[in-house]
Amino acid sequence: MERKVVITGMGIWSCLGTTLDAVRDSLYAGRSGIVFSRERKDAGFRSALCADIPHPDLKPFVPRNQRQFMPEEAQYAYMATRAALENARLDADYIASHEIGIIYGNDSVAEATMHALDKFREFKDTAACGSGAIFQSMNSTVTMNLACLFKLRGINLTASAACASGSHSIGLGALLIRNGLQECVVCGGAQEANMYSVAAFDGIQSFSVREDEPARASRPFDRDRDGLVPGGGAATVILESYEHAVKRGAPILAEVVSWGFSSNGDHISTPNVAGPARSLELCLRHGGISPQDIGYINAHATSTRIGDSREAEAIAQVFGDVKVPVTSTKSQTGHEMWMAGASEIIYSMLMMKSGFIAGNINFENPDEDSAKINVLPETKEAHFDMFLSNSFGFGGTNSTLIVKNML
Repeated sequence: MERKVVITGMGIWSCLGTTLDAVRDSLYAGRSGIVFSRERKDAGFRSALCADIPHPDLKPFVPRNQRQFMPEEAQYAYMATRAALENARLDADYIASHEIGIIYGNDSVAEATMHALDKFREFKDTAACGSGAIFQSMNSTVTMNLACLFKLRGINLTASAACASGSHSIGLGALLIRNGLQECVVCGGAQEANMYSVAAFDGIQSFSVREDEPARASRPFDRDRDGLVPGGGAATVILESYEHAVKRGAPILAEVVSWGFSSNGDHISTPNVAGPARSLELCLRHGGISPQDIGYINAHATSTRIGDSREAEAIAQVFGDVKVPVTSTKSQTGHEMWMAGASEIIYSMLMMKSGFIAGNINFENPDEDSAKINVLPETKEAHFDMFLSNSFGFGGTNSTLIVKNML
């Protein structure tokens, strides 16, 4: 018998804030976290735009001998997970006596790998890489570090699926719980925010060059969009079976109703309509949900010309005459990549709990495709009890989640 999967805790480290309250207020106010980086421009970037991510101080929490194993994204993930566990009322004693798992999204460790290999080339000695290099440079660095630091003894797995990584981590965690293989799983996504991690993206002209107006550069669905803006940070949600959450008296925030997924089976970087549409359709079907039940869609829309258009077409195809409110929080955060599928669940949760939909800022003129859907340009007071979140990635990997409010 399938079990109900619930969210009992959330934590985030974002350009919109590092507490849930701060992020909620930024969403409501339509505040952008995008800035101009002189460092990137001086280094040779075509676009020097990026999200402004505060650097965490782990010294009060993690001993130096353990910090040496943690690259930038693992540090973000530690802070987000620390907050999520506290939010879920999961303390060290409970974790020590129960099987808690972790599935986290991450798909690069560019800076740590580069630094280690630079030292090797400079000194012509592999020992120069440093004792922490191997643990910092693996894609699984987030899950290996967090599992050790928080003493997690359940599943320990990294979801590496481009910009759908964070969403797939939640879908996989929910699947394990639904089928009785785990009672509680820490899920999320992390993205390194250093310039080295996105230099190749800049090289293929993926980024907006609206450098004189950083806050107006990320403009999903807008006719005049000219590319995405890179972001980063980490987001963590705690998933549990409903029975487990009730038994331990946990705060039950929402239910993960359904997960849909697909592969485009097509071009490695150019999305199509059929793949995303199939992910949406399967998510609705798996949850027994009709389009009329959805009160809000948090779109993947990154502010690229083709990606936004194909997603708008897919939403219009699946939802038809049901004009559900649609926004992309990437208009405020930029594209948080491996983190995005998890952070956008938290952004949507904060809206749902607070009775508003954050506006798709910088949406001034629709194009032919975005005109087919109901994009909200400004924050709107709105009550909704169920939302859908899309995450699509390079290689044509697609993930869709539906989450329902629980009072």
